[in-house]
Amino acid sequence: MVVQNPDNFGNVKDFSDLSVQLKDSGIVFTIIADILSLNLVKPPGRMGADIAVGSAQRMGIPLGYGGPHPGYFACIDAYKRKMPGRIIGISKDVHGNQAFRMALQTREQHIRRDKATSNICTA
Repeated sequence: MVVQNPDNFGNVKDFSDLSVQLKDSGIVFTIIADILSLNLVKPPGRMGADIAVGSAQRMGIPLGYGGPHPGYFACIDAYKRKMPGRIIGISKDVHGNQAFRMALQTREQHIRRDKATSNICTA
C-alpha cells in the first residue's frame, strides 16, 4: 500500500495504526514523504513503513531549470537486497585516492562502456 504524507491538501497524518493492520495482513507499506516535513512530523520508519520514498528536488535545482533532480529511497533491512543497483561504490579522484560513495544506480547492461554518455552508464 502506498500513502502520501503530507497529502495533496497539505494534511499530515500518523499512519502507525494503519501500519499495524497492514503488517498483520502481510502487505508492504510505502510512505511517500516530503523530505523537509520530516523535520517536524513523525518519519515514515517510526510509523512502521517498510519503504520511504520522496523527492528532494526542493533542496536541489529548481523545477524549471532542468535536471537531474535528487530523490530518496529507504527501506527496512528485509528489502535492501531487492533494491535496484548497488548501494556503496568506490570512486577514485584524479590523484588516485579512493572514496566510498552511496549510489542507487540502475544496471544499464545494454550500453557498452565505450559508448556510454553518463556516469550511471559507466559505473
